Amino acid sequence: QVQLVESGGGLVQPGGSLRLSCAASGNIFMIYDMGWYRQAPGKQRELVAEIRSGGTIDYADSVKGRFTISGDNAKNTVALQMNSLKSEDTAVYYCNAEIVTIQRYRAWHWGPGTQVTVSS
Repeated sequence: QVQLVESGGGLVQPGGSLRLSCAASGNIFMIYDMGWYRQAPGKQRELVAEIRSGGTIDYADSVKGRFTISGDNAKNTVALQMNSLKSEDTAVYYCNAEIVTIQRYRAWHWGPGTQVTVSS
């Protein structure tokens, strides 16, 4: 079994900062990609940022220059530092990872999500 657990969400004022963390655990052989998605009410889930196995990092245009993704391969963790937050960043943020288990089963996994609310 594989689990992803997010932490760090909450309520913040516009212009503020939050740091999200995600830890993968379980029968992990290796992790290819890890990233963050978000889903606002009434909208589709969208990619925020991801780190690919080759080290490539991608950001949604809406967060470039404000958000920074970082990963720790040894600890199977990924973090998202969010600065200069705007009301439109309000959403449930989901950790996502492509994981190969010890049994060599490869699949995408999702965390349960953490709420980020940007409001004054």
